[in-house]
Amino acid sequence: MQDTPGKIENITFAQGADSTCPPPRGIDQRPGQIICGDIDMRIDTHGVWHYQGSPINRHALVKLFSTVVRRDADGQYWLITPAEMACIHVEDAPFLAVEVDVTNDKGVRCLKFRTNVDKWVTADADHPIRVDTNAKSGEPRPYIQLTKDGTEARIIRSVFYELAELAIEADINGKRILCIESCGARFQMGAAT
Repeated sequence: MQDTPGKIENITFAQGADSTCPPPRGIDQRPGQIICGDIDMRIDTHGVWHYQGSPINRHALVKLFSTVVRRDADGQYWLITPAEMACIHVEDAPFLAVEVDVTNDKGVRCLKFRTNVDKWVTADADHPIRVDTNAKSGEPRPYIQLTKDGTEARIIRSVFYELAELAIEADINGKRILCIESCGARFQMGAAT
């Protein structure tokens, strides 16, 4: 991949794009904005970005692309610049939550997460934590929602262990459930076994 400019306005996706990808559902196209379709960009389950089969090793470039990631109403991810919309593939979540900072303001604990692209988000009612279970391994797969469109960061294992240390047990519908609280919101982490 060629070295790209430092401003997203100067990047173009139209060359080499596959137009078989339908336009994003629920995201309005601006006048003059081109729908490029699939540009053969992928974010793997470890948060590594790939373009045409090769990893993107420049962190600054990944951070630049990360600023224009959007999720449409069908759950498909897109890179949306002022000029173009390009479909990308995401194997799990487009970002990873790699650090948690616990604050306590006037007796209210808040959990602030840093992503692998150095964006901070605080878990609250608008940015909930959810925990799925990996179908193959049975292990928990925790996520935090970053944006209103449902874009998430998967919480890495070491950070999840930190959360487990802060968890409390609660009786929910007759079951003992581990919960974590942040900014007045409570999130279920799984059965307390």
